[in-house]
Amino acid sequence: MGRGNQADINPEPETQSGRWQDRFWPLWPLVPIYPYSKRRTLRKEIIKNQIWTFEQLQGILYVIVPVRMTVIKLKEGGLLVYAPVAPTKECLRLMQELVDKHGSVKYIIMPTASGIEHKAFAGPFARKFPTAQIFVVPGQWSFPVKLPLSWLGLPGRRTQILPVDGSQTPFADEFDYKILGPVDLGPGPFAEVAFLHKRTQTLLVTDVVVSVSDKPPEILEQEPYPMLYHAKDDASEVVEDTPATRRKGWQRIALFAFFFRPSALEVTGWGQSFRDAWQAPDRSSKAYFGLFPVRWRSDWKDSFDALRGGGRLFVAPILQKLVLNRGPKIVIDWANQVAEWKFQQIIPCHLDAPVKTTPQQFRAAFRFLEQQPIQKKRDRQPDLPIEDFGFLNRFDEVLIKGRITPPPKEKV
Repeated sequence: MGRGNQADINPEPETQSGRWQDRFWPLWPLVPIYPYSKRRTLRKEIIKNQIWTFEQLQGILYVIVPVRMTVIKLKEGGLLVYAPVAPTKECLRLMQELVDKHGSVKYIIMPTASGIEHKAFAGPFARKFPTAQIFVVPGQWSFPVKLPLSWLGLPGRRTQILPVDGSQTPFADEFDYKILGPVDLGPGPFAEVAFLHKRTQTLLVTDVVVSVSDKPPEILEQEPYPMLYHAKDDASEVVEDTPATRRKGWQRIALFAFFFRPSALEVTGWGQSFRDAWQAPDRSSKAYFGLFPVRWRSDWKDSFDALRGGGRLFVAPILQKLVLNRGPKIVIDWANQVAEWKFQQIIPCHLDAPVKTTPQQFRAAFRFLEQQPIQKKRDRQPDLPIEDFGFLNRFDEVLIKGRITPPPKEKV
């Protein structure tokens, strides 16, 4: 199975203004998060002439991670797109190269019912490919008012709900899929769909499992400031832009992204934070005017190593604590069905990809929902660090007491 090792990306326009215009995203106020109106796109060839990923960045407070779209060539020509990203000029130019060589976009999959960072781009992307059929996961919802799909930007005449029976779809001979959910969360359900590309034994997922590299993602290397910001130990430190500094910043970003407030992080009071900011060497708006209201304990790297677990698959802590435990039987049944497929790699919509794995290792990621998980020794994986769940545990209690979400159900 061939795989591309280098980013497959168009040469950039010659001028700075040209680059900015190519990456401009005018609808950024709909989801006002970093990088706001300027979204770089990085295309990678995962399997030669068969699978490509398109990566962009997203986040808040410089806690920035990749968000990913996957494009697969169909056997009879044409393309299937899973989880569209923002259709900037740069993104569309990279897509057009594939269209010119492999055929038109035939199918677009919006694979989640609740992931706003994916749903926000599906409609605008679909409108750039007017002959494509759009399939969306059942259980779509919006807050505070439920709106029809056409009001969410999806072309009404070309959009349909994915049927539970995958044999009813026009791509059934090339793909299997299983829909997870709906899992009731109160305001709306959680649901996503896993797609299996049979020919390459590649599994596509949205948010449900991830893997973290100890090295920064390639696309983040092209915009390194967030890593340098988080590599600081305090507001007064001036960090040097080196590979080691970037790696340190990335690993701390990962801890922030998954735990919000990991145990190795100490929050300084606002009074001290403002005093530190006044002494900071960089008080520009880019540096949040010198504000850096946290300090890391010396053992923070232990938390990252426990989170990463050698690069194994895992379910993100927020999904473990606030989402999937609301429907453990639904999730386990789904995971069992997916684990019956034959796949060699997984492409999630976030963090590292592709991830070499087995169906057994995929299934093992969900053992946190079982009272007595059965796991073969070769598939045994370390648990996430319990002490880092402190903030999520407290937040979960607030949601339950406020009757915003239902309480967790018993493990199966």
